[in-house]
Amino acid sequence: MSGRVAAVRVLLADDHALVRTALRMVLTDADDIEVAGEAGSGAEAVRLAGELRPDVVVMDIRMPGMDGIEATRRISAIPDAPWVVVLTTFDDDEYVYGALRAGASGFLVKDMALEEIVAAIRVVAAGDALVAPSVTRRLIALVAAHPEPAGTPPALTGVTDRERAVLTLVGRGASNAEIAVGMHITMPTVKSHVSRLMTKLGARDRVQLVIIAYRTGLVLP
Repeated sequence: MSGRVAAVRVLLADDHALVRTALRMVLTDADDIEVAGEAGSGAEAVRLAGELRPDVVVMDIRMPGMDGIEATRRISAIPDAPWVVVLTTFDDDEYVYGALRAGASGFLVKDMALEEIVAAIRVVAAGDALVAPSVTRRLIALVAAHPEPAGTPPALTGVTDRERAVLTLVGRGASNAEIAVGMHITMPTVKSHVSRLMTKLGARDRVQLVIIAYRTGLVLP
């Protein structure tokens, strides 16, 4: 029986063929990643996400017709939806906020090194979430400035003191490894706490946990 881990299947969505080609070339060199398909528009990305069932969609934010934010929203509504990493040249606050509110699990800018983009795909495919360092601080400020329509922050009912401490560190941007060191616990224990927090708080991924940490006042902008 082979011990080979299944490759991460990625759908590339960008209206520029050269960008897709560059991404495909670097992803093809990675043994653990497979390019499942390519889309040149938001509408095509939504269709292929449903047909191909990729693990991760790398989504451009500005495309003709349906943009990347709307495409992300529709893909995130698919049962067992793939993770979406938004990739754009537009390092703009409202795009960041809109993409993450639409369900994206990561936001990267195209001037990042291709190797960093590949690493981000692995992070998101593992169930984590990633936001480029250049936009993290402004994302936090935006989250604090945009109340939910209901106007009330989510309750932390049922969250233990230890889980609250983990949530605070997640909100500050700490990785699982950093949380493990800081709290003197094992990595599996951290993952267990994060998983339970997602279940208790109805969060799909780590990005949503970060937003909850700020909205509940555990972390201040």
